[in-house]
Amino acid sequence: MTRSRRTIPVLVVSCFIALASCSQGSRGHTAAAPSSSPAANPLTGENPSDNPVVAVKIEDTALGRPQVGVDKADIVYVEQVEGGLTRLLAVFNSTLPTVEPVRSTRPSDPELALQFGHIIFVASGGSRAGIAPLDKSPLRAVINDRGGPGFSRDPKRPAPENLRANLARIAAKINGPKAKSIGLVWSTRLTAASTRAGGLVRTRVGSTQVTFQWSRRLHRYVRIIDGQVQHADDGNVIATPNVIVEFCRITVYAKDRDVLGNPAEYTHTIGHGRAVVFRDGRRIEGTWSRQAVDDGTTLRTTDGGAFVLAPGGAWFVLVAANAPLA
Repeated sequence: MTRSRRTIPVLVVSCFIALASCSQGSRGHTAAAPSSSPAANPLTGENPSDNPVVAVKIEDTALGRPQVGVDKADIVYVEQVEGGLTRLLAVFNSTLPTVEPVRSTRPSDPELALQFGHIIFVASGGSRAGIAPLDKSPLRAVINDRGGPGFSRDPKRPAPENLRANLARIAAKINGPKAKSIGLVWSTRLTAASTRAGGLVRTRVGSTQVTFQWSRRLHRYVRIIDGQVQHADDGNVIATPNVIVEFCRITVYAKDRDVLGNPAEYTHTIGHGRAVVFRDGRRIEGTWSRQAVDDGTTLRTTDGGAFVLAPGGAWFVLVAANAPLA
């Protein structure tokens, strides 16, 4: 199902953000625990969950909107796939909702997901070359094309953008680990020594523009596409307290191609590079580094201190090293 949209300039979209805040619902989190507390959820800085960690590959084009459940994810990655398009890898722990539309895995997904541990990984399927890295990994893969549990079809949408996954049902069938630290540091206080105004995040993943706008009323960054505030299927605004733009090496993965012959793009999340964190309407420059596939990602400011994120989760935008950033 798609919705028609009238393009609205980003410069005037703040008025729509104010209106949209009335429909913002809870992500299922409770009050923030101090970042130093051993009881804090390492993926949100808030109260912990007994749920396992579940990562899901989600459609990110107009055909897949409005998405279902993505507003309830703790961590979301925007990554490049073939043809300059984007898809999401959404990581859930605080809540395990039904998610739609679930799509196929890509070769770089296991490298990205394994920093969370040998977690449950949900996808519709994948090409032979695209799914091979997942099959070789220790991730607990749940694949619709192989008869995995918890999947159904939404009769209101056409295939393939109508595949739903009931994450609670999947977690009841598949034994997966709980949340562990991936290197993120959380605090309600912004402690960076040097910041500047950061109300607008505008960059590009492949050939797709990715935009977030700070909303003082929501105290979150709202996702904007074609000038419009994005909502999930339940009406909730898609927003996050933190946006991290991570500049990565991206290479062509020629073994995996789509039906038009476009090769997959492999985003390397092991290594190091520039990182920019946006929180509280401020922008903080720094770096990211990750040494090995089982390691988390270390985020540091330019003065060497740890990036401190606002409790409540984050969206990571994985861009090429030469990508623009407004």
